[in-house]
Amino acid sequence: MKISLNWLKDYVALDASVDEISRAITFLGFEVEQVIRSGAPILESVVVGEVLTRDKHPNADKLSVCTVDIGPAGGVKTIVCGAQNYKVGDRVPVALPGAVLPGNFVIKQSKIRGQLSDGMMCSAKEIGVAEDASGLLILDGKPALGTPINQVLPAGDVVFDIEITPNRPDCLSHLGMARELAAWFKKDLVYPQEKFRGEISDSVAARPDLLASVRVDSPTDCPLYTAHIIAGVKIGPSPVWMQERLRAVGLRPINNVVDVGNYVMLETGQPLHAFDARKLGGNQIIVRPAADGEKLTTLDGKERALNQSTLVIADAQKPVVIAGIMGGENSGVSDDTVNLVLEVAIFRRQSVRWTSKRLGLSSDSSYRYERGVDPHAALEAAWRAVDLIVETAGGQVVGPIHRVGGDVPWQREIVVTPAFIRERVGFDIPDADMRTALESLELNITREEDAPAGGVAWTVTIPSWRDDLDRPIDLVEEVLRVYGTEKIPATVMISPGLVGDDAPVVLFNRRVTDYLVGHDFHECVNYTLRPAKELSTWVSQTAAAELALANPFVEDQSHLRPTLTMGLLESLKLNQSRGVAATRLCETGRVFIESNGQNFECAAVAFLLAEPVGERSWLARPATDFYTVKHHLEALAAAAGVDLARQPLVPITGSFYGWQEGHSAAAGDMDHGWSARFGLLNLAMLNQLGIEGKVYAGTFAILPEKLTVGATRHRYADFSLFPAALRDLALEVDEATTADEVRKSLAKIARAAAGAALVLESVKIFDVYRGKGLAEGKKSLAFSLVFRAPDRTLTDDEVNVVFTKIQEELLKTTPYQIRK
Repeated sequence: MKISLNWLKDYVALDASVDEISRAITFLGFEVEQVIRSGAPILESVVVGEVLTRDKHPNADKLSVCTVDIGPAGGVKTIVCGAQNYKVGDRVPVALPGAVLPGNFVIKQSKIRGQLSDGMMCSAKEIGVAEDASGLLILDGKPALGTPINQVLPAGDVVFDIEITPNRPDCLSHLGMARELAAWFKKDLVYPQEKFRGEISDSVAARPDLLASVRVDSPTDCPLYTAHIIAGVKIGPSPVWMQERLRAVGLRPINNVVDVGNYVMLETGQPLHAFDARKLGGNQIIVRPAADGEKLTTLDGKERALNQSTLVIADAQKPVVIAGIMGGENSGVSDDTVNLVLEVAIFRRQSVRWTSKRLGLSSDSSYRYERGVDPHAALEAAWRAVDLIVETAGGQVVGPIHRVGGDVPWQREIVVTPAFIRERVGFDIPDADMRTALESLELNITREEDAPAGGVAWTVTIPSWRDDLDRPIDLVEEVLRVYGTEKIPATVMISPGLVGDDAPVVLFNRRVTDYLVGHDFHECVNYTLRPAKELSTWVSQTAAAELALANPFVEDQSHLRPTLTMGLLESLKLNQSRGVAATRLCETGRVFIESNGQNFECAAVAFLLAEPVGERSWLARPATDFYTVKHHLEALAAAAGVDLARQPLVPITGSFYGWQEGHSAAAGDMDHGWSARFGLLNLAMLNQLGIEGKVYAGTFAILPEKLTVGATRHRYADFSLFPAALRDLALEVDEATTADEVRKSLAKIARAAAGAALVLESVKIFDVYRGKGLAEGKKSLAFSLVFRAPDRTLTDDEVNVVFTKIQEELLKTTPYQIRK
C-alpha cells in the first residue's frame, strides 16, 4: 500500500521528519518496504535567473552566448547554452559554479568553444524534477531573481510503500494510516466533511428513467448495496491536485469521475464503481449469481467465463460487473457520459476471494474486499464521492436513492483492567497513559467500574473498522503499540538452559540432503497434495480413497501424496521440456502411506537418476543401473539407522505402482516402521507422462518415532598396517537363491571360523556363472574373502586352516555345493 505524505497531511498535521514518520509506522506494527521521494532534491547554488540577451556563439552553430541576471545572488553572468526553447525575458533555473546537480554533476566555470561560461541554465531533468530534457525549464509567474530554486519549485512528495498485515484492512487507506500516526504523534485527526448527506431537495425532480430499481438476489454475499444517481455531469480531466495525488501512489489519472472513485477508495478504503446510466439495460441493477456459461469481457479486455458461484452486478439483460473485482468493458464511464449511477456496496469477503482466485483476476477493489471493508462507513464514502463528482464534473444528485440492505447494528465492547495490561506487558504504564493510548485510536472508555480484584475495570467500545479486536489481550497490544515498544525497560532474562538438538526428522532430512547434494543431486520442493488421477499409478484404489481430502480446495490438490517420486517426475519433465540437463533430482518431505486402512505419516527421501537425453559429451560416463540406485539408497537408509544391505529384498511384481517389473525391488513395510523401493520406473508410465529415456529411482520412508535420536558419533578406530590375505570361493546354488542370501550365510560361517585369530574384513561377490558344467536350475556364485590381522602378516598356513573350516561348515550346514 502506497501512502502519500502530502495526502496524509490533509487529515493530520504532521511536522515530523520523514525518518521519524517511517520509524513511527514501523513501531506501530507495519513494515515500510520503501520510501519514495519525488520533486526536486535540495540544490545549493541553483537560483532563479532572467535571460537578458541571447547571441549566436561565434564558433558553434547550435550554441548561444547569453547574459543572465541572477539578481542579489551574483548580478549578471555570461552563460553558454545549447537549448533552443527560450527567449529573452524568460526566467529559468541557473546553476552557479560549485553547484552539485543530480548524478553528482559539479558545475564549474569553463570555456566552451573559446567562450567563458559562468554557470549553466538547466532543464527539468538536470535539476531532478521531471524527465524532460528537450529544453530549459521555463519558470511561470516571474519569481524573484536570485531566489533559491527550491523555494520556487513544488515541494514534491514522499510516498511510503507499506506492507499492511492481513488483520488490518482499516489501514488500506490514507485515513486509516492517518489515524495511526495521529495516535503516535498525539495529533488531532481531521475527517473529510461531506456536504451531501443523503438528502435531496423536494424541488429536484426524481429520475427513475435513469435507474428504476435495484434488486439483490444474494443478500448473504451482498448485505448492502447503494446507488446514487448524478445527472448532467461533464466528463473531463480531474483537477491537478487530484491527479498529483493519484500519480504519487502509482495510479494513472483517467478522467474526473474514475479518478474520484479511485481517490475515495484510497482515502477511505471503500471501493466504488460508476456506471453510465444509459448503458444499464432496462434501467435496472440486479445483484445475482451468474448463470453457468455466462461470459463477460472485463475492463482489461479479457473475456471471462462465469458460473453460478460468481456474484455479478447485472442489468435487465446481462452481467456488467464481476462483483467487488472489476467492471465490464462496456458498462463504465466514457467521454460522452452525461448521467451516472454511483455504486457503493459491501460484498462478502469469502465470495470475492473465491471468484478472484478462480478467474485469476485481482484488483485494488478485490484486495480490500478480500480483507474486509467496514460496512458502517459505506454511506459516508458514497457521500464523499458524490461531493467530489459534483465538484469536479458538475451535475446534480437526483432521486431516487436506492439502498438494499442496511447497517447491521454494531456494538462490541471489551472489559479490561489496567492491572491486566500491566501484568501482560511486564512493566508499569500509568493509567493515564493507557487511557490516552486507547482513546487516541478511538477506542473510547465508556464505563469505569470497580474491578472485583481491586482497582478499576474499563469498558472499551470498539469501532466498526477494528474488527480484529475482540479480547482483552488485543487491547494490551494496542496500548503497547501507541505507548511505544521502545519504552520496554531492559532487564536480565532468567530461564532454564535446555540442552537439546534438532528433532530427529530434521536431523534425518539434513543428513540425507547433505549426502545427495554431495553426489551432485539437485534438491526439489513440491506440494504435499497431488491430483487423484496421479495416485492411481502408485497406490491401490483403497489406498487412494484413504488418502483423499474430504473437502479439497482445488481439483489438482485433492490427495495426500504417498510418495515423493510423483513430484520429482513432474520436476524432471519440466526440466526436459526446457532443455535443462538436470538428470539427478532429490527431495525430502512428508509422505502418507496407507496400510490396513490406516494412514501413516512418514519422513521420506527420494531421488531420480534419469538417462541423459540429447546430451553430448567428450567422455562417455558409466550408465546408471539397479545397483547404482541400491548403493545410494543403502546410504540414505543408514542415515535413519537402517542397514538396508542386511534386509531381504522382494522383487516388485506387476506393471503397476510406478515400478518396472523385473527391474525393481522393495524392502521393509509399515509393520517394521519403514519402507524402501528402488529400481527402474515403469517405462509405459514414463512414456505416458512425456518423459524421455529410462529413469531409475529410490525412495525411503520411515515413521518419525523409528528414527534414531541424535546423530551417530564417529570415533577413531585403529586399522591394521599389515597386508591382507585373499581367498576365492565358488558355490553352486539353486537358481532361485539370491546372491545376498548366500553372501550373508558365507560371512556368518567365515566369521565364526576365523574366531579371534584373524579378522574377516569383507565378503564380496565378483562373478555369476550359468551354463556348461552346472546342473539345470543351478548357478555358480564366486565370492572374494578378505582376511587381515591387526598385529602381524598372516601366513598361508593359518589362513588355509580357517578357509578349510569354512568349506567344511558350508557343506555341513547349507545346501550349497563347493565348485572346484
